[in-house]
Amino acid sequence: MAAYRLGDPTAKDAGRLTLNPLAHLDLVGTIALFIVHIGWAKPVPVNPYYFQNPRRDMVKVAIAGPGSNIILALISGIILHNLIGTVITPYSVFHKMMSFMVFINVALAIFNMIPIPPLDGSKVVAGIIPVQHLDKWEAFERKGGFILIGLILLGMLTGISVFAPVFYMSYFLSELFSGRAQIYF
Repeated sequence: MAAYRLGDPTAKDAGRLTLNPLAHLDLVGTIALFIVHIGWAKPVPVNPYYFQNPRRDMVKVAIAGPGSNIILALISGIILHNLIGTVITPYSVFHKMMSFMVFINVALAIFNMIPIPPLDGSKVVAGIIPVQHLDKWEAFERKGGFILIGLILLGMLTGISVFAPVFYMSYFLSELFSGRAQIYF
């Protein structure tokens, strides 16, 4: 939607501006989810040549996804915090569902902002690094998918994930967003 608002009709023309999850389903990503517990959806197509300022606008598009995850986490957290003990009881199905919604949205936002291609964080870096370093960054981007998969597999094989800090931070922020965090200064 962000790319569309910035003038790029590519996703709309491909039928991908929809909330229907079937339009975003990637067969390999779905199978991988069940086999190795890591999955993905089809990437939403973006053509930066439609943008007035391609570098700046790609940063906006890259931030839109994680930004919407943070907004969903905040809304879910507010609902959870305001309804707990009144309409919903702690540890009810609705409580667990809303708690998971807060956590998964925070985790997705943080994970997607890691600057390893093809994650959104790499698009942000590409938009803000000096132009003279873009060729080096683009060379890194071509290898980024393999690096990401390698890091995930390394964590699965060793039991030590380099992404553990993402989940610790996600847990803390989800507790904060739902009003359950204990912060001491």
